Amino acid sequence: MKLLPIFLSLALLSASGAFAQGAARVEVYKNAACSCCGGWVDHLRENGFAVSTHDIDDVPANREKLGMPEKLGSCHTATVNGYVIEGHVPASDIQRLLKEKPKALGLAVPSMPAGSPGMDSANPVNYDTLLVERDGSTSIFSKH
Repeated sequence: MKLLPIFLSLALLSASGAFAQGAARVEVYKNAACSCCGGWVDHLRENGFAVSTHDIDDVPANREKLGMPEKLGSCHTATVNGYVIEGHVPASDIQRLLKEKPKALGLAVPSMPAGSPGMDSANPVNYDTLLVERDGSTSIFSKH
């Protein structure tokens, strides 16, 4: 059958096109002096995200510009596919967010909990990733 090679070629082209679109691009805004931000960036890259970092002088002002409430603040703010990501959010939570596509501002892990990605610790603590609504209200997205 001569059609089989054509179908296989089309399937391969389709698959390679999907692969060429690549991973979701995460834009990270951080202070140049912050070392834990680099650990979080490494964590995202290890989990398949394409990451660009931007060293900025005023992380809180950028957070405010993006709509993330200050009370949820951490040491860095990121954007991915129209969502705002605040703090040391695990890659698995971002992947779930992008899959489920809720109508929300994004995700936040306030502060810098020991044991969260980029915050390696011999004494990790339990923490929550919060789903942040556009009005600033939150709900628990996942527990760690």
